[in-house]
Amino acid sequence: MQTNINDTIIALATPSGVGAISVIRLSGEDAIQIVSQFFKSIRKNKILSEQKTHTVHLGHIIENDRVIDEVLVSVFKNPNSYTGENVVEISCHGSVFIQQEIIQLFLRNGCRMADNGEFTMRAFLNGKMDLSQAEAVADVIASNSEASHQMAIQQMRGGITNELKELRGQLLDFAALIELELDFSGEDVEFADRTKFNALVDTISSVLKRLIDSFAFGNAMKNGIPVAIIGEPNVGKSTLLNALLNEEKAIVSDIAGTTRDAIEDELIIDGVAFRFIDTAGIRETEDVVESIGIQKAYEKADNAQLVIYLFDTKNKDKRDKIKEELLTVEKRFKNKRLLVIANKIDSLSETEANELKVNIPDALLLSAKQKIGVDSLKNELTSLVNKGALSNNETIVTNSRHFEALTNALESINSVANGIELGISSDLFAIDIRECLRHLGNITGEYDVDKDILGHIFSNFCIGK
Repeated sequence: MQTNINDTIIALATPSGVGAISVIRLSGEDAIQIVSQFFKSIRKNKILSEQKTHTVHLGHIIENDRVIDEVLVSVFKNPNSYTGENVVEISCHGSVFIQQEIIQLFLRNGCRMADNGEFTMRAFLNGKMDLSQAEAVADVIASNSEASHQMAIQQMRGGITNELKELRGQLLDFAALIELELDFSGEDVEFADRTKFNALVDTISSVLKRLIDSFAFGNAMKNGIPVAIIGEPNVGKSTLLNALLNEEKAIVSDIAGTTRDAIEDELIIDGVAFRFIDTAGIRETEDVVESIGIQKAYEKADNAQLVIYLFDTKNKDKRDKIKEELLTVEKRFKNKRLLVIANKIDSLSETEANELKVNIPDALLLSAKQKIGVDSLKNELTSLVNKGALSNNETIVTNSRHFEALTNALESINSVANGIELGISSDLFAIDIRECLRHLGNITGEYDVDKDILGHIFSNFCIGK
């Protein structure tokens, strides 16, 4: 990432390609002046640099009497803009030729191309948002479900910042008193009330643990909750995947062992993204390729958050032994949310179906082929997802960088608590206090953040953001 933040930068802010309109964005001290040289308003003698901020002007972009396009130019003057600098947005016709003509014109006249995420990085550097809010901008753009969008918006509005701000402020106050004690170490005085300090340490520890625990849920909601569909060959796993997706995604065949590799696809149900994984049928086999697929099936199930175990009700011998099989499955996936499904109920008589309900009351009865009970399965899946935290607007951590910083901060604050309990000298746990503050500050950028880290964060953005 280029580091000269005094340059005027330019980039296409809308997706590349042909469209009805395109938006070209410039930011920097000279942005308005540069555009003024080539913008002719339909109202004569209108000078762009003299216009008020947050105004829109109709005119033409002209180079040497050649009209490139009729455009709308929006002016945002510092500090009241997205980046905190002078910003101009040019709405032109969506021709790729026109886009490039305008961009190349300004590149020849004082601009340079923006790096990935440089507009948002400037917003962070100019104090328009903290680092966690800046990162949330990319999450908002990438959100593909109601849940992921809601979490990104919550973070962009300062969710985790507000959560930690007051606690960090109180810890800073106590840190200052501890440092003051060190200046008077020879006089054996205590400026920091140890009872209040203990209570604060406990509170910080509790908040950090809650935020850390939210990461597994938040990361899954952001990227899609992985759901592994497992079972023996020919029980209908691929048919179920096709029924859920409402398309022929997986090959369906009466030949056992058709599915030899995991097939994945995503489906949004009630605002939550689920990543369904159809796995190879689990059985004893001497086929080397099929054995690899079965091993992958176990690996996918081990890494999934939800596991659907499917069995075939049409097979009476299996139906009688299913209770024993379920004990084995439950034991293997005892730490997973397990959903047991009895498939092919369309082949059962009413009496057989009622017997099945009595023998395995927790099983969900459906027919993937006939799409009977598929909607009930979708409802069951969403009920297994704890959306209470989303409904209550609780802070949910979705960023792995934040997760790492919170984990390190918790380790430091636990060291402080242990130090107080053991009665060690305050100069020793003062180091851990500073470490905790540093880790918390790294989340929002209140501590100096390494340029390489900033470059990595913003390199994941699209260029026009």
